[in-house]
Amino acid sequence: MSDADRYDAIVIGVGGMGSAAAAHLAERGADVLGLERYDVPHGMGSSHGVTRIIRLAYYEHPSYVPLLRRAYELWRDLEADHDRQLLHETGSVDAAPPDDPLFEGSKRSCEDHDIPHEVLSSAELSERFPGYDLPDDHMAVYQPDGGFLWPEQCIVAHVQRAHAHGAEIRARERVQSWESTGGAGADDGVVVETDRGTYEASKLVIAAGAWAAEQVDALEGIAVPERQALGWFQPTAPEQYSPDRFPVFNLQVPEGRYYGFPAFHVPGFKIGRYHHLDETVDPDQMNREPTSEDEAILRDCTERYFPAAAGPTQRLATCMFTNTPDEHFVIDRLPDHPQVSVAAGFSGHGFKFASVVGEILADLTLDGGTDHDVGMFSIDRFD
Repeated sequence: MSDADRYDAIVIGVGGMGSAAAAHLAERGADVLGLERYDVPHGMGSSHGVTRIIRLAYYEHPSYVPLLRRAYELWRDLEADHDRQLLHETGSVDAAPPDDPLFEGSKRSCEDHDIPHEVLSSAELSERFPGYDLPDDHMAVYQPDGGFLWPEQCIVAHVQRAHAHGAEIRARERVQSWESTGGAGADDGVVVETDRGTYEASKLVIAAGAWAAEQVDALEGIAVPERQALGWFQPTAPEQYSPDRFPVFNLQVPEGRYYGFPAFHVPGFKIGRYHHLDETVDPDQMNREPTSEDEAILRDCTERYFPAAAGPTQRLATCMFTNTPDEHFVIDRLPDHPQVSVAAGFSGHGFKFASVVGEILADLTLDGGTDHDVGMFSIDRFD
């Protein structure tokens, strides 16, 4: 093998997390190879869809808030070097009945971390933001720093930063296998085989999204892909759904838990339902074509709670969540292969963290640990 095929670190997967990892590693002086089986960026996994929510009010667990604050800093730093805006602040709304974990958790995270916020009744929310028409018993946490990221451009910006620091990114190259050069428990490097060649590195980062369990046996049954669907609908009152008039939202209603966005880049209000059809899939065999059932589920919620947004369909799309049993992330080094760091199982709420996850992966890869509190993301918590 030639010297040109030896790297300090190889990153498998150059989506949201992998592109950030490649950028942070290269920025710190590492000789980096990124391997992506599809295009950079692409629409086959979980890091696409034009808009992805970012929010400081975090009902999933207050422990995420410090990571979010760092993520915001890193997104702004990345944006400063990019020719397009990456982070758009619209405010965020978490709305549910007052005893629902979505509302209670969002409010608690704001209180625990002194995050500016307002608690609004359904009527107060509609008065301020007329695009909302929620049930009378709903309460909302409004947080002004929330908004959305442009995921495809975030990946482009991270890859451009990686390129600027000497990284090599190879698209359309599928990883077939990897192995430690020193055997189990050794920290002696890796060999990675692809459909185009063989590469060696001292360290390996696996950020393969819905394909993570194919690369890490320990994630089998832990990082489980799920089919998702998204819909964009033409508002009949478009001024109510512009980014300066309509906050991003998470909403719990009897029909399920939904999330959505103002119109941006695609001419329509965007909505999705968490765990859309509870449809576990093989990422290589998933039906990627949206169906009339997908559209009906999304349109029904829009007609009920965002009636001025329920005009003609503009676009439908599919993507994937990769869910863990507790819906918290996996970010760790492999116990049997400490030279390998893994980021997986982001369970439908991970993209906003990509900037800081990249920093954490660089820490784990180059330093063997991180100052960020990632204890709740250990891979062995499911043993």
